[in-house]
Amino acid sequence: MAVPTFVDQVTLHVSAGRGGNGVASVHREKFKPLGGPDGGNGGPGGSVILRVDPDVTTLIDYHHSPQRRAEHGGHGAGAHRNGGHGADLVLPVPDGTVVSDAAGNVLGDMVGAGSEMVVASGGRGGLGNAALASSKRKAPGFALLGEPGDELDIRLELKVVADVGLVGFPSAGKSSLIAAISRARPKIADYPFTTLVPNLGVVRAGDTVFTVADVPGLIEGAAEGRGLGHDFLRHIERCAAIVHVIDTASIEPGRNPVDDLAIIESELSRYGGLEDRPRLVALNKIDVPDGSDIADMVVDDLREQGHLVFPVSAASGAGLRELTFAMAEIVQRSRTTKPVEEVTRIVIRPPAVGQGDFQVVETPEGWRVRGAKPERWVRQTDFSNDEAVGFLADRLNRLGVEDKLVQLGAQEGDTVLIGHPDNSVVFDFKPNIEAGAEMLGRRGEDQRFEEARPARGRRRDIEAAMDERGENETRADVARRIDKPETFGPSSYVIGSKDDPDWAEDDPEA
Repeated sequence: MAVPTFVDQVTLHVSAGRGGNGVASVHREKFKPLGGPDGGNGGPGGSVILRVDPDVTTLIDYHHSPQRRAEHGGHGAGAHRNGGHGADLVLPVPDGTVVSDAAGNVLGDMVGAGSEMVVASGGRGGLGNAALASSKRKAPGFALLGEPGDELDIRLELKVVADVGLVGFPSAGKSSLIAAISRARPKIADYPFTTLVPNLGVVRAGDTVFTVADVPGLIEGAAEGRGLGHDFLRHIERCAAIVHVIDTASIEPGRNPVDDLAIIESELSRYGGLEDRPRLVALNKIDVPDGSDIADMVVDDLREQGHLVFPVSAASGAGLRELTFAMAEIVQRSRTTKPVEEVTRIVIRPPAVGQGDFQVVETPEGWRVRGAKPERWVRQTDFSNDEAVGFLADRLNRLGVEDKLVQLGAQEGDTVLIGHPDNSVVFDFKPNIEAGAEMLGRRGEDQRFEEARPARGRRRDIEAAMDERGENETRADVARRIDKPETFGPSSYVIGSKDDPDWAEDDPEA
């Protein structure tokens, strides 16, 4: 099987590095039995970055190795030692590479040396128990896990960045022409064949230096996929000008320069997006007697159609100076009107799921919770540690997930799924579980799963009744009235008012 030397389309599977896990550790030192938590954080994973490299002209490296992975982050350690950062994986790509996702959506257009695109972000490292300690949880017996990095398939498509594109039928002399006006040395033979890869050449005309690309031969029906032309038409999308190279000495029956030009223009029109590019027409091979005669016959007709026509010979060099200066004039005019492009750094972020922080939807499998925060917290949780699971329950509760489930009609014992349908974590709904203070039990255990804690519901009832309290009632009065409404009345009142327990309507002194 032939090994390709030029590849302009490739599908690449990229995987960013996973973040390192945090560690649960307690400082141990002689005569200090309660040294406190000192677990360090995990390091972030490395990202996969595409960077434009002027020395790279093909995607062949990714054709042979289509899977690339960045380095994982290091795990945390005791004594407040954080894990190391995973190294980023930088992939060099040619100038003019278009990046798309698996569905064909364009993610970025990489033009300009040094431009970067972060296509897969590394996962964040998990927090150690030192970072999780608080005034209510002084010695956490758990740490958070590192997040996995992004993993996706991307499609790289190269569109050659050239100022002028040479188009024409096979064997029209495009490769000979680019070899005559530049130092490019494409493969040229004395028998009919077509170039299999685009060739680039640098041309100098006066003070203007520009690049010229010869696009592999087009044939009728190229816009519909016939021949190689359809595969390489993308390479002239960025050109400032198009030069039609017409063979005036063709030996094929029924061929003439006017019809050849009309066919190629029809294919460019059907491909689309090239109508605004200036055109030049190069009548090649005038060094051949028949070619010179045919060029003299059609040059006036083509100029009457509005084309700038240049009879040239790639073999003898006739007319090449006038052609290159005409190219340079168009390129210079295009550069003066084109805004200056700065080196950019593009970071791809996955779209947020739903609106706000989360959304809850009832499905046949159960209540499904989607959102960036809940899904990230689930990925960070060590489900083998009861205390870590309790910490996750508190975070979801503070976010409002429990209230939303109750509002939608979820009952205790219902199935709750958090995450993407392909990789969900399943829970049994059990409301009114909240931490409050540090658990007094063995490390790694959470006593909330063995005892009822009605304090949360009582606090919410008090907050709801505060809006309807009396003018002189305090929060303590509202709490007493809720706890024992038949016994306690307001404890704050104005002496002699109707709230005074010693006051009576029939009292003559009142």
